[in-house]
Amino acid sequence: MEHFSVAGPYAITMTITVVIIGRPNVGKSTLFNRLVGQRVALVDDEPGVTRDRREGEANLFGLEFRVVDTAGLEERFDASLEGRMRAQTELALAEADLALLVFDARAGITPLDEHFAKWLHRSGTPVALVANKCEGRAAEAGLGEAYALGLGQAIPISAEHGMGMSDIYDAVAAVAAPAAEAAAGVEELAEAGVLQLAIVGRPNVGKSTLVNKLLGEERLLTGPEAGITRDSIAVDWTFRGRALRLVDTAGLRRKARVTGKLEKLSIQDTLRSIRFAHVVVLLLDVEEGLEKQDLTIASMVVEEGRALVIGVNKWDSCRDREARLAAIHARLERSLPQTRGIPVVTLSALQGHNIEVLMNAVLGAYDVWNRRIGTSELNRWLDVVTASHPPPASSGRPVRLKYITQAKARPPTFAIFCSKPDELPSSYLRYLENGLRQAFALPGTPVRIHFRKGDNPYAGRKKKR
Repeated sequence: MEHFSVAGPYAITMTITVVIIGRPNVGKSTLFNRLVGQRVALVDDEPGVTRDRREGEANLFGLEFRVVDTAGLEERFDASLEGRMRAQTELALAEADLALLVFDARAGITPLDEHFAKWLHRSGTPVALVANKCEGRAAEAGLGEAYALGLGQAIPISAEHGMGMSDIYDAVAAVAAPAAEAAAGVEELAEAGVLQLAIVGRPNVGKSTLVNKLLGEERLLTGPEAGITRDSIAVDWTFRGRALRLVDTAGLRRKARVTGKLEKLSIQDTLRSIRFAHVVVLLLDVEEGLEKQDLTIASMVVEEGRALVIGVNKWDSCRDREARLAAIHARLERSLPQTRGIPVVTLSALQGHNIEVLMNAVLGAYDVWNRRIGTSELNRWLDVVTASHPPPASSGRPVRLKYITQAKARPPTFAIFCSKPDELPSSYLRYLENGLRQAFALPGTPVRIHFRKGDNPYAGRKKKR
């Protein structure tokens, strides 16, 4: 498709797309994890774990390409969940340079495999037939049956054990080499500078609908059923020239209500997405307001040091708007006083109302999260706040705050050198945090202050004239 460079037979870099297709529970997600080199797609014995398309960057013996894991194919064409999953797979196939049709060699060729082999024949996309679970002799019969599909000899692999990956390399390289030659000299976008944006919240608040509206396409499955999204799905996107990676996540319920193994895996995936995000949008349902579980998620985001934006969804259907919004602000002020000024944006993901306002808040929160403040400014501020409100004395002797500097950004983190760091009460720490937010315009972002015992590291230096 686009953006390739070649550096030897085992170092091909590209953005060709390889889509993994097959009926449920044949090992597609296991193969996806093997190709990207880490366990990112959820894998379980239960059929139909994967529902949305998941994309990742694969590296196979130096061959780099984009790989897409898809939902298990079902012969459904209606508006049911299975039918919508099939439609997502069709969209992935339309964008692919190569399709890997995976079947279970131990189970042999089924009527569903035959049906989708015919479908792939008509699609015009190059297809490689992949026989998974070939680690034992039970797979021999299935390999023989595969010729009846008319897709040539099947590639025998074991995605779980890494067997047969060199043959997968050959199939992908055969498609990649001509495309690389045609697109030589085109530079790829640098990965650096990409804003990682995670959309989180309780089940069925409209997270996938919001991502689809941002992208301008039905990229993710949506519907009235709660818990459709199971994996955290990352999609690259550009907003006003700014490169972003949107991550749609599984809904987070209260811990006491989570009983199934699969939901526990989904929650772990969501928590990992929060840890790797730069900005997190916590999406609420306006009719349900800011509940305890939402506050738990918000606290988690703040503890991880991520910038937070609150999105109040389904605003178009809300009647008592002023009261609903006032209740959300009041609860934030009461329950998260340590992170005052969190942006709150009302929106309708379905109608597209206030989507641009939300993204402006995201970019603003990201800029605050990255802010750096000069040392001289900080120390002038410290002189003023300690003069107006000195720290309480310890054992009859004053605690002296000598010097402050910003240790790092993302989130803004400060080091204060003082005479007795262990003697400062938490109330004075909150006073300093709030003062920093107000003086240097740091609303809503986590602020870290570390106290250090020691002298001013710049003491004794001669001033430059």
